[in-house]
Amino acid sequence: MSSQLLGCGVELGATVHTAALSVDHTWFVFLFWHFRSAQRNLEGYVGFANLPNQVYRKSVKRGFEFTLMVVAKQQHSAKFTLLTRLKNIKITLLKTHFRSIAHIKPYVNPTSTMYVGNKLSPVQNSLHVKVEQSKVLIKEGGVQLTLTIVDTPGFGDAVDNSNCWQPVINYIDSKCEDFLNAESRVNRRSMPDNRVHCCLYFIAPSGHGLKPLDIEFMKRLHDKVNVIPLIAKADTLTPEECQLFKKQIMKEIQEHKIKIYEFPDTEDDEDNKLIRKIKEKMPLAVVGSNVVIEVNGKKVRGRQYPWGVAEVENGEHCDFTVLRNMLIRTHMQDLKDVTNNVHYENYRSKKLAAVTCNGVDTTKTKGQLTKSPLAQMEEERREHVMKMKKMEAEMEQVFEMKVKEKKQKLKDSEAELERRHEQMKRNLEAQYKELEEKRRVYEDEKANWEAQQRILEQQKLDASKTMEKNKKKGKIF
Repeated sequence: MSSQLLGCGVELGATVHTAALSVDHTWFVFLFWHFRSAQRNLEGYVGFANLPNQVYRKSVKRGFEFTLMVVAKQQHSAKFTLLTRLKNIKITLLKTHFRSIAHIKPYVNPTSTMYVGNKLSPVQNSLHVKVEQSKVLIKEGGVQLTLTIVDTPGFGDAVDNSNCWQPVINYIDSKCEDFLNAESRVNRRSMPDNRVHCCLYFIAPSGHGLKPLDIEFMKRLHDKVNVIPLIAKADTLTPEECQLFKKQIMKEIQEHKIKIYEFPDTEDDEDNKLIRKIKEKMPLAVVGSNVVIEVNGKKVRGRQYPWGVAEVENGEHCDFTVLRNMLIRTHMQDLKDVTNNVHYENYRSKKLAAVTCNGVDTTKTKGQLTKSPLAQMEEERREHVMKMKKMEAEMEQVFEMKVKEKKQKLKDSEAELERRHEQMKRNLEAQYKELEEKRRVYEDEKANWEAQQRILEQQKLDASKTMEKNKKKGKIF
């Protein structure tokens, strides 16, 4: 009896549930029963196995982006040749974008100052370090990759290399900031990923371990980017020296707690074996060359020495092929995942932890989120009013300063005009006196000349009268 009632209850519940369905749920019911029938018939094809193909097509259509940073001293010529060989694979070069210098404000040490003119200005110790980027759009097998190569000319070349890593950090943080702003926009359709996914740091082949600059640089950047240390100019070391140098570098990296790129663990034995081989070779020793040499009838890129040839792509001579395969063929996506899930998330969490929802620094207004909205708005209004008053006072101060400067300029101009007026007046008076003196001399000369003329005329008149008298006397006699 109870089972019959239970069955009736189930049928009644199903009837009520079916009656409650609207027309909008018709397709849902159809798909539900379709999947239920597919579960009963496991040999039938449903179609969700095509999901990876959908993801693949969408990813290929969108394309991929990868940013590689190279940091080394300028004397490490292997830096440029290494990048040349990294791109020298079977690809079709579609487009090369222009080269541009990233506008990174150079780091200024506030404790170091110098006089420029009459003003005390800070010394820019890292001004010689620039960050340059080159973008290349490449295509291989229908897969499109936007490769960005970031170079750091001037790094480590100065006498004082303090804070020379700051432009590099500014560049990395600026790219994370750009990506965070793109994520915060309402329209997030176009979100170019220009974050630095890998940093190749070249170590000088001194054979004596890391230098203080190497340690400080990697410690500054290991929480911001995937750092992969490389030994430059490995052909200057013997195989035994190279192995000892690698062990010394890894020992110092562990002692200073420097976090370099960690290869992920996989379930595949083949991949684990490959990863173990790569870890044993860390840091990778590379050789760079732009010269093509013929060896045993085969053209190879390498360096010619009296005792033989150091081939760039020979695994027995250097670890370049290991590095190239790791960056391009096996671990490019993992480098991007670590950048996104670890380094970028650290930057994002620190950025958001320091800023509240209204953009006010939490270190300045602690516990602001626990206040009521009205009190918070009132506090923000007071802060805004105080800020406006401060700005107004600063503007008035600047205005008064400008007015004082203008008045001083006018006074100086007036004094200059008065001085020039007095000078011109004195000059005119002197000229007037000189002209008066000349006029007086002229009048005197004129009077003398007129007197002389009158005397001469009188003499002539007297002479003529005397001659007439003489003539008259002669007629008488």
